[in-house]
Amino acid sequence: MRLPVLDRRRAGVLLHLGSLEAALGRGGRAFIDWLAGAGFTVWQILPVGPAGPDGSPYWLRSDFAGNAAFLDPAEMPDARSAEYAAFLEEGRAWLDDYALFEVLSDAHAGAAWWDWPAQLRDRKASALAQARDDLGAQLQRISHEQFAFFVQWQRLREHARSRGVRILGDLPFYVAPHSAATWAHRGQFQLQADGRPAAVAGVPPDYFSQTGQLWGNPLYDWQAMRQDNFAYWRARVLEQLERVDLLRIDHFRALAAHWSIPAGAPDARGGQWHLTPGADLLRLLLDELGGLPIVAEDLGVITDDVVALRKSFGLPGMRVLQFAFSGEGDNPHLPHMHEHDSVVYTGTHDNDTTLGWYRSLDEETRRRVDSILRVAPGSMPDALIREALGSVGQLAVIPAQDLLGLGSEARLNTPGTVQGNWRWRLPSGALTPQLAAHFAQLNRMYGRA
Repeated sequence: MRLPVLDRRRAGVLLHLGSLEAALGRGGRAFIDWLAGAGFTVWQILPVGPAGPDGSPYWLRSDFAGNAAFLDPAEMPDARSAEYAAFLEEGRAWLDDYALFEVLSDAHAGAAWWDWPAQLRDRKASALAQARDDLGAQLQRISHEQFAFFVQWQRLREHARSRGVRILGDLPFYVAPHSAATWAHRGQFQLQADGRPAAVAGVPPDYFSQTGQLWGNPLYDWQAMRQDNFAYWRARVLEQLERVDLLRIDHFRALAAHWSIPAGAPDARGGQWHLTPGADLLRLLLDELGGLPIVAEDLGVITDDVVALRKSFGLPGMRVLQFAFSGEGDNPHLPHMHEHDSVVYTGTHDNDTTLGWYRSLDEETRRRVDSILRVAPGSMPDALIREALGSVGQLAVIPAQDLLGLGSEARLNTPGTVQGNWRWRLPSGALTPQLAAHFAQLNRMYGRA
């Protein structure tokens, strides 16, 4: 039985594993110990799979593998053990394809799999068998890394449980075009005959962008997925729920309808909405799990059908206080509009830090923020942190950068850019006992300790 997370008022901290040294070992345990001492009982992480060239955890090469960069090199397990043999057997459904994908990518200088020789591109059995013979040492290295990830993750999870800390994970809605998923499960995606995407993901033009957002991820073939009861999607959700206590589904709105852009389009304006059988998928998961430990990322322009889908399955949504101070008094991110089944943030991994955000506001908006929060100028980020902790939302999550009162220099990601993101690291010694005592007091004050 999975540990409950939204059973009472809780507070958590958002910190990417990539922001820690030895994240799955010494660094992760030390952070968990600090959380427990500060009255936080949830650690929200970003996706943990092997990332793309720019380091984005939302551009994954595999849904099932772990990012070896998070390993603690001082705590590598014995790969000659019976546990390793069991891991190889239990992970065969994804590990063999993932390891071969990685070594073939290296062998072809990182070229996309649709540009590999045709027999490898099309997964001819004889070509794959020959590659496994030729590249056996490299395959073994990948398998050892994934075993180490599995072992260190299990140890970290047990340490979190022993300290009363739950882990909130994150599942990207889409996968990268060049990924083990698209290569090994071609029939699950809308691909051309040679493997290139036939249609790609994004979002339409809106108030923030006249041309929309063109992400470039291949779309799923939802009709094909219906034929096998969404086996691939169910497997990716279940795999993550083996690792975490609660799972955020990024871009949840695409389970109601997704924006389909023809491959090769210069921007997102030429796309169309297509219905997604998300209710059928969620119903199968509900039957399989007996409950849905899922948070719906419902940010952006959210239509009534998305709200109805989320609420029909009793899934909590997200409220972000940095989004609260535009529009009228019915802005759903305003504190007085929060609902019990909400996860409330000062900001997310895509936002500037709260201090950076506040400093960038124009004078009129800054005055509006101060007036609504009834605070004196210069009280950020403490004022917004207290507003999040005081919300009726069952879970409040504070990015680590806000705990430390850092400015824009500590921003983790700027959407729409590919340079300079995902590089922020938690400064050594920044999470002090004094800071823990301060937040322990706040979490007790707001009923979240």
